[in-house]
Amino acid sequence: QVQVVESGGKLVQAGGSLRLSCAASGRTFSRYAMGWFRQAPGKEREFVAAFSWNGGSPSYADSVKGRFTISRDNAENTVALQMNSLKPEDTAVYYCAATMRYSGTYRSIYEYDYWGQGTQVTVSS
Repeated sequence: QVQVVESGGKLVQAGGSLRLSCAASGRTFSRYAMGWFRQAPGKEREFVAAFSWNGGSPSYADSVKGRFTISRDNAENTVALQMNSLKPEDTAVYYCAATMRYSGTYRSIYEYDYWGQGTQVTVSS
């Protein structure tokens, strides 16, 4: 069983920055693909960013490309999401997810097996 725990969400003004962190348990963290998703009230959970297990280029949703950066530290079993130039429409609960699938787009919620409880990000205008 893999446990995933997010942290770092808070209220921030539009144009500001925020860094979310995600810690995952397990000795084989380097073999996990890790992703960030978000869910706004009344909307479906959507893909934000992902990093495959094999160190390839990260993937981003068009809505955050150029503003958000995903990174991972295999030595610390963590993955981070640096969010810059935040907009009110970025307001959502942000979820970190992990999967040991060796291949995939890693952009679909159905590709992930382990999820955190989420952390609230609120961007005020």
